[in-house]
Amino acid sequence: MAGKKMTVIDFQKYKDEGKKFSFVTAYDYTTASIINDSDVEVILVGDSLGMIMLGYDSTVPVTLDDVIHHAKPVVKGAPDKFIIGDMPFGSYNVSIEEAIRNANRMVKETGCDCIKLEGGVEMADTIRALVKAGINVMGHIGMTPQTATSFGGFKVQGGTPESARKLIEDAKALQDAGVFSIVVECVPSVVAKAMQEEVRVPILGIGAGPDVDCQVLVTQDLLGMYGDFKPKFVKQFAHIREEMVRGLNQFHEETISGEFPTPEFSFNKAVDIPKVYGG
Repeated sequence: MAGKKMTVIDFQKYKDEGKKFSFVTAYDYTTASIINDSDVEVILVGDSLGMIMLGYDSTVPVTLDDVIHHAKPVVKGAPDKFIIGDMPFGSYNVSIEEAIRNANRMVKETGCDCIKLEGGVEMADTIRALVKAGINVMGHIGMTPQTATSFGGFKVQGGTPESARKLIEDAKALQDAGVFSIVVECVPSVVAKAMQEEVRVPILGIGAGPDVDCQVLVTQDLLGMYGDFKPKFVKQFAHIREEMVRGLNQFHEETISGEFPTPEFSFNKAVDIPKVYGG
């Protein structure tokens, strides 16, 4: 159940002690409050809200205002969880100055604990400047959804010796730039394991096998709520969508039949209503 909130320092402490942890997504107050009652330690307000909440085909159209809008209620709903604000496409790739300005907005307006952004070696200078500005930064490499089209779509990354080595070099560059942890998405288990051994900061895996410090999944995926697409790496720990449809159908049926509402769900106080004559 909800306990002491993790800090940036705890990420490294957990890795050093070999203590694994988990993180999931949330985009609204109700979901965040449910996660707050769970043992999960970390919440990402991800740009995956583009598909999950807004119905887009990718994360690219998501704006900084979108993420800020969704992050505010999550922070309110989950005071006991470490919360990450995702920097969407276009919010940090124009200039270092704009990246700092937008990251400042994310932290100031939402109260989140850190920001996350995608990219390897090419983002090192930006990350270094963000950290110098006092912002906690989480990296994200491997299959990076914002730039998925540049490497052929949503595919496993690091499948060749050259690309695997590139990923590890990216992770080291992010580490040297000052990130406190790195999300690694859709890479072979052996690559994530090698990265775990060569990189000091915690490796947070989503579709990266068992040899990482933390497992990451989208809440709607792991609870069986999102029906449009199920990645190979997603295990459904519940089937909430089916149960929600069943409940909605029962409500509909009882409405049609008149079974609902019974007196139990009605206000039954006797009231004398004067008659109106004429008219």
